[in-house]
Amino acid sequence: MRKWTATALILMLCLLLAAGCASNGNNGNNGNKGSSNATNAPSEGAATDKPADKPKDPVKLTMWGGVPAESGPQAVVDAWNKEHPEIQVEYVRYVNDDAGNLKLDTALISGQSADLFVNYTSTALQKRIESGAAMDLSVFTDYSIDEKMGADAKGWQVDGKYYGVPTTKSAFFVALNKELLDEAGLEIPKSWTWDELREYANKLKGDGRYGYVSHMEPFSDPLDSVLEKDGYLKADGTSNLDDPLAVAWMSTMKAMMDEDKSMPKYGEQLTSKMPVDAEFLKGNAAILNIGAWLLRSSNNMTDYPRDFTIAFAPVPRMTENESDFISRGGIGDMISINAKSKYTAEAWEFLKWYADGGMAPMAAGGRLPASKDADADAAMKALLGDHADTYDIDSLQYVLFGNDIPTYVRSLPQQVMDIRSEEYEKFFLGAQTAEQTAANMVKRHNDFLKQK
Repeated sequence: MRKWTATALILMLCLLLAAGCASNGNNGNNGNKGSSNATNAPSEGAATDKPADKPKDPVKLTMWGGVPAESGPQAVVDAWNKEHPEIQVEYVRYVNDDAGNLKLDTALISGQSADLFVNYTSTALQKRIESGAAMDLSVFTDYSIDEKMGADAKGWQVDGKYYGVPTTKSAFFVALNKELLDEAGLEIPKSWTWDELREYANKLKGDGRYGYVSHMEPFSDPLDSVLEKDGYLKADGTSNLDDPLAVAWMSTMKAMMDEDKSMPKYGEQLTSKMPVDAEFLKGNAAILNIGAWLLRSSNNMTDYPRDFTIAFAPVPRMTENESDFISRGGIGDMISINAKSKYTAEAWEFLKWYADGGMAPMAAGGRLPASKDADADAAMKALLGDHADTYDIDSLQYVLFGNDIPTYVRSLPQQVMDIRSEEYEKFFLGAQTAEQTAANMVKRHNDFLKQK
């Protein structure tokens, strides 16, 4: 009995020793805390707790637009960045002219950082859709562009799809020096023709002062106004760029340049790169054809001090019949998401916020929000700033909200726009007649159509 007991005791001791060895060997991985085993104690300076997770870097988005940063965009992205530390936006300005649009297109093609970008014409948007740069937004189902922006938004659709969100009420108008109008006994027009504008310009011109100047961006809008109504193509599918009203507009402008001398010659304006908005604000022109972006300069009393009130009128029409008139406008500033961006979901969140009110600071630069959910009164207040008393408010509200003139978004392919401008430039420089210009435009347009 004693022999069996001794043997059992020896076996039990062996088992206990083996268990102890196993315990010591696994001490570093068994999750026990507070062990006094010297071989497993942390070395001097080592952390005794599990290190905290490294915070994620914020997503960085880049937005390209044509408005100077100080005229609203910087305030917009600053407000977003403050509220959304996880998604930070940087604004990059490009000038909305041929060179600036080429710079943006190059950035999109070459893969430079451009997660969001603003299109100012349907022509520019179409080009970016064809290059694969603009994302089809139908993949997002949590926001109705039609409901938010209204029926005018459909003018931006391409093949029934949206490749961006149109964000602003796009207003094009004629600005007038009200004091000069009063001196000449002229009313602020609410509906007028280009012949009537020519008469106004003749009466308002003076020593060192043009009666009328036009910003080059909307310079050719009267052609589109006519052709949007009558059609860019005839019934047989050939070019309609020789529409009689289009020829009449060219002839009217040429007469104002050469005969009346009430507006600058085309070549002189191009070569001098005349800042027509500055000329108007300095009192060197009585009437200015431009868009709502004028107000970012007219509110800048430091660089453009003025002592006159600005009144506003609709852009003139080519016909006597008001019902035939379509004006450029509606809604604009179509913001697209780069289809190649790594952060399309984050860009979409920013774009929705921007469209529904985040863009409010843009009103100071002439950009009124189009969304029904934006605060229109606050935007109007921001639009006028501290200088409301320097504008004829009734006429401004009329051109922005009061008239019911149908609108269009320029949709002519860029190649056709180039053909057209190359030919009418020859006309305005005196190198060919209006009839030759129309014939050349038609021939080149038809050649383009055959290629397509």
